Amino acid sequence: MSTAISQPIRTIDVALGSRSYPVWIGPGLLADTARWRAALRGRHALVISNTTVAPLYLDRVAEGLDGLHWSSFLLDDGEAHKTFANVGRALEALAQLGATRDACVVALGGGVVGDLAGFSAACWMRGIDFIQMPTTLLSMVDSSVGGKTGVNLPAGKNLVGAFHQPRAVVADIDTLATLPDREYHAGLAEVVKGAAIGDATFFAWLEQHAAALNARETAPLIEAIARKVQYKAGVVARDETEQGERALLNLGHTFGHALETAGKYTVLLHGEGVAIGMLLAAKLSERLGMSGEGDTARLHRLLEALGLPTAIPSGMEPAPLLALMRLDKKNLAGTLRLILWRGVGRAEIVSGVSEADVMAVLEAATR
Repeated sequence: MSTAISQPIRTIDVALGSRSYPVWIGPGLLADTARWRAALRGRHALVISNTTVAPLYLDRVAEGLDGLHWSSFLLDDGEAHKTFANVGRALEALAQLGATRDACVVALGGGVVGDLAGFSAACWMRGIDFIQMPTTLLSMVDSSVGGKTGVNLPAGKNLVGAFHQPRAVVADIDTLATLPDREYHAGLAEVVKGAAIGDATFFAWLEQHAAALNARETAPLIEAIARKVQYKAGVVARDETEQGERALLNLGHTFGHALETAGKYTVLLHGEGVAIGMLLAAKLSERLGMSGEGDTARLHRLLEALGLPTAIPSGMEPAPLLALMRLDKKNLAGTLRLILWRGVGRAEIVSGVSEADVMAVLEAATR
């Protein structure tokens, strides 16, 4: 990732009244302790990270915690570890720390760490502060912003959780230098998703800058992160608890979560599931006459240009995938409720989707 030219820190505010918070995006932010230390209000802190990220970045965060009573709790790396059992261990760590109501949980890692840390903070004494320090592209552009926290069950992904907003989001792009290529590209899927939902101009920008993003060029990368975060921050401010518009942010997720669950969270990364899920949602939209073949093809080309998968992994069958989709949190009154689109930048919530149409799309994709 090129950093030859110094890049300014971008600040995007998530406007939620007294619970508003900044999202800082740029290089060197973990070491900018004066900036984020001010978000800690008490004298106790628990850093939740994982065994991959902590050896790389925990020391930087520790410098900013000097003078506090703090400790760390490390997860093993991977979606399979976002469980109730690990929430219990995190709460035990808070208990051992003697954490009081003004304590803060610091989430240092990707989406798994952020979701579990946020949920643990929401549970301890019915809710304490937490700060997001995302270290993956996917968590920077999506899961760290908006206050969704939670854990997985064997029955499905994110079925248990809480809305609990952070005090701040510290998105240090220097951490992306150590991010494996596969995880980096998985993060780009969430960037594409934001454009596909409601910003056709941004979608065209991504088409033009795909090569630069693949090369991790700093200026385009910061721009892409900031534009996606700005879009999401606006949606969250208007619909914090997903009563309407915020559901649009789940484009591709009903399909994608089913694919992740079917693979026991080891076959696909979340962003890869979202990429395939978006394309399936586009194909379903096309089948229902909502969008044209050209829209589907354009999405397909962009996903492939950004190094993302577009096909259902072998061995996954339509009927079990549909069964998993029935458990999606967006469904109402026992009927499928999906996020579909009318072309690039025009997503909408569609209730009462026919299972026969969904099955037809899945069958076509698994032949």
